[in-house]
Amino acid sequence: QVQLVESGGGSVQAEGSLRLSCAASGSIFVINVMGWYRQAPGKQRELVADIGGDSTTNYVDSVKGRFTISRDNAKNTAYLQMNNLKPEDTAVYYCYADLRRDSGRTTFYRYWGQGTQVTVSS
Repeated sequence: QVQLVESGGGSVQAEGSLRLSCAASGSIFVINVMGWYRQAPGKQRELVADIGGDSTTNYVDSVKGRFTISRDNAKNTAYLQMNNLKPEDTAVYYCYADLRRDSGRTTFYRYWGQGTQVTVSS
């Protein structure tokens, strides 16, 4: 069994900072990509940032220069440092991990965290 636990959400004023964490645990052989989506009320879920096993990163244009994604492979944990937050960043943030549970499998499956609320006030 695999579990992804998110932490670090909360409420902050505009231009403030928050750091999200996403820790994967359980029967894990290897993790490929980790990342975050977000969903605001009335809007579609969008990919915010992701990071590959080789630490290559990808960001949605609206967060470039403000958010930084990183990972600690020894801890199976990813981090999303969010600086200069704006009200439009308000959403529920969901982390995910594409992983294999054992060496006998070749397919990566996606697992999701429980979601964490980020609220930015003006």
